[in-house]
Amino acid sequence: MPTQGSAATLGDIDGNGEVNVSDVTALVNQILGTAQFDSATCDVNADGSIDVSDVTTLVNIILGTYEDPNQKLAGADISLLDRYEQRGAIYYDKNGTKVTDMLAFYKQIGLNAMRVRLFVDPSKASDADKGQGVFQDIAYVKALGKRIKDHGLKFILDFHYSDSWADPGKQTVPSRWAGLSVEAMADSVYSYTKVSLEAMVAAGARPDYVQVGNEITYGMLWPTGSVWPEGTANKGTWANFSAYFNAGARAVREVLPNAKVICHIEMSNNGNPGKFFGMGAKKFGLDYDIMGLSYYPAYHATASTVISALEGVIKQLKVQVPDRKIMIMETGYSYRWEMSGTKDTNISKKYPYTEAGQAKFVADLVTMLNKYSESVNGLFWWCAEQNEYGLDWNTQRVVDSWWQASLVDNENGKILQATYNLPKFK
Repeated sequence: MPTQGSAATLGDIDGNGEVNVSDVTALVNQILGTAQFDSATCDVNADGSIDVSDVTTLVNIILGTYEDPNQKLAGADISLLDRYEQRGAIYYDKNGTKVTDMLAFYKQIGLNAMRVRLFVDPSKASDADKGQGVFQDIAYVKALGKRIKDHGLKFILDFHYSDSWADPGKQTVPSRWAGLSVEAMADSVYSYTKVSLEAMVAAGARPDYVQVGNEITYGMLWPTGSVWPEGTANKGTWANFSAYFNAGARAVREVLPNAKVICHIEMSNNGNPGKFFGMGAKKFGLDYDIMGLSYYPAYHATASTVISALEGVIKQLKVQVPDRKIMIMETGYSYRWEMSGTKDTNISKKYPYTEAGQAKFVADLVTMLNKYSESVNGLFWWCAEQNEYGLDWNTQRVVDSWWQASLVDNENGKILQATYNLPKFK
């Protein structure tokens, strides 16, 4: 029987430097025992065996439809981007060249995924919340999602299941679902998620990853879906919460069988978010593929624990949910002014509120995350696109806050160095 050595390119079974139909023939012969090639190379999907599933994976590689399960994602939440570009915000790269298409720019520097939030009915949000960037309805998200996909980037859809912000301090039931029973609420989550995803697909904005809820450390759809470390709070239970979450996950599995479901928590000062949430998720059977985290040093760390605080939670999750990948769904750090509510004002002594200080935070964060490459496969900056430069403050501004943690200098439109450091996560 002919023997072939190991190939360096995934799917290059016959080792000729190309991946094509001849490799399919070679792999089939390996399975039938009529030829012998490198076993590690023939195990295309890396599941420990060589069989027809490897042929399927190889065909997908050739057709360009293969999704590498170990692919690292580096990107940002850019939920405001279309609004900024439509109103005329001006962006410049580090060389002073005007950037006319931020998505093309992001891809050019090596970012490969973008995240966008979706509210149920943001027209019902308060004026204050609208001033902080709450306006992403289904029409807006379909359009931005399609742009993301058209640029060859991965699309992460973030369901808030609320008319406004859903976060550790509030998970308000959408106005249209007010007063529903637990069963009816779960049904509403399922149907709303399913219809929304079908609309995305029809619009050419098929999500690759879907967040079922946003920062749901303490549950979702309060009060009935609220949870506290040991189980209940304000008449909520893990049973209710898991019913709501799994209803959304079920819709994702049905509409997007190849998409990954993300369960997104954050790092509130409850002592051990990774431990208690991971235990609850396991006990009540949450259906998800990836555990997502929010990490903001200003709120979650001290000057001495800027990097180690997050590393500690990653270690917890590796123990509690070892079979799940981890993504940092949100992070941010100031480039100019202290963020309101900063936990330790000495943090700026470690990482100054300057472009260089922000860039060093990203560089150190990436270095730490790359140590856990077998577990951590995503890093996203929140509100990277925020930029009021070029807009009339009184008539055109998009948001009223958070400028200091953007990746763009709002005073001159310059894209900051930290942006260029993000793609080093790999």
